[in-house]
Amino acid sequence: MTEIHDEADDPQHPDEHIAPVPRISVQAFCETEQTLASITAAGQDRRLAKAHLTVRSGGLAAAIDVYDTMPTPNVIVIESDGTRDILEGLDDLAGVCDPGTRVVVIGNPNDTAPYRELVRRGVNDYVIGPVQTIDVVRSICSLFSASEAIITGRIIAVVGAKGGVGASTIAHNLAWTIARDLALDSVVIDLDLAFGTAGLDYNQDPAQGIANAVLSQDRPDTALMERLLAKCTERLSLLAAPATLDRVYDFGAEAFDAIFDTLRMTTPCIVLDVPHQWSAWTKRALVNADDIVIVAEPDLANLRNTKNMLTVLKAARPNDRPPLYCINQVGMHKRAEIDVKSFAKTMEGQPLAVIPFDSKLFSTAANNGQMIAEVSKSHRTTELFQTMANRLAGRGEVKKPKRSLLGPLLKKLKGKSGRASAPHRKAS
Repeated sequence: MTEIHDEADDPQHPDEHIAPVPRISVQAFCETEQTLASITAAGQDRRLAKAHLTVRSGGLAAAIDVYDTMPTPNVIVIESDGTRDILEGLDDLAGVCDPGTRVVVIGNPNDTAPYRELVRRGVNDYVIGPVQTIDVVRSICSLFSASEAIITGRIIAVVGAKGGVGASTIAHNLAWTIARDLALDSVVIDLDLAFGTAGLDYNQDPAQGIANAVLSQDRPDTALMERLLAKCTERLSLLAAPATLDRVYDFGAEAFDAIFDTLRMTTPCIVLDVPHQWSAWTKRALVNADDIVIVAEPDLANLRNTKNMLTVLKAARPNDRPPLYCINQVGMHKRAEIDVKSFAKTMEGQPLAVIPFDSKLFSTAANNGQMIAEVSKSHRTTELFQTMANRLAGRGEVKKPKRSLLGPLLKKLKGKSGRASAPHRKAS
């Protein structure tokens, strides 16, 4: 049984990649309580975590008054209530605004100013109110990711609901498939420093890796990361775990932030192989990822753990697409399992994928240091990884062309027709 589901997506959280902002200052001036509440909530979103956000009332008039005596921040968000000429107000704001400050206007349906006139006055983005929290996040983040590509990479975090469920295998195959089939430069980061298996799965034995980056006294930069990455394929690189027990790997919550931020600047796709543990830094890595995949087996402990993880992560990421989950090793011989329908009912949503148990295929790949597609190109699990990769990389599901019931018959008739006409062509 190999399945992939679309129902895992929440229609209120479209599959879009909103890159987080760098360390910036944002000041908002609101006219309505709804907008004030939406912008305040946006300040709690993970993508604005590095922004220093201040929210005030008073709209355009208050902003002009404030900046007459103080410097302007990196971003100003202005709400227009439609009662005054917005172009005139923006002209007044320009007189007190520092060069380089970006302006977002939350407009009113009563505003009649053409968009091109707003742009001429230095408006970087214009959004018609009323706005939701995600609208504010999208607008502010787009000012940087779209124009300067400061941070562009999409982070996909894969974690097991329980140890030994195959989360690492799925993470490694997804990254390999994204790099090969979608032609996206990708990096796998093996975060299980003591017992990581990415080096074995990719048949790599690099001398350096993630430990060198996280234990470095200096802030990791692009040059350092390039030296530490091991090349697996033309488009796939690995930041390997040392997989040694000569020290204990205890980290603070923000230990890996600089590494992730640095790689985002140069790498379109980053796959985190997150170990099955619940600590400050693993939780932070999951919460700050663009997409989360929880891998579970169909038993009671996995059911409980997956439900708990989904609940916590949804609450921590209210403006993101909900975390995804997949059920792995389904159909193991002589094992009592919770059926997929019951599992999905408890999760209140369908799994991203249902991966069948195939001990020969997966063990052959693991022992040979190969990916599933390298062992069997035509296997149904290979196709499943391709579909999952498209979903997680923001490409949508690959739809196979429908097979016609008359296809085999028409092909057979065509073959007969070709053979029958061959003597005639020869005679001519």
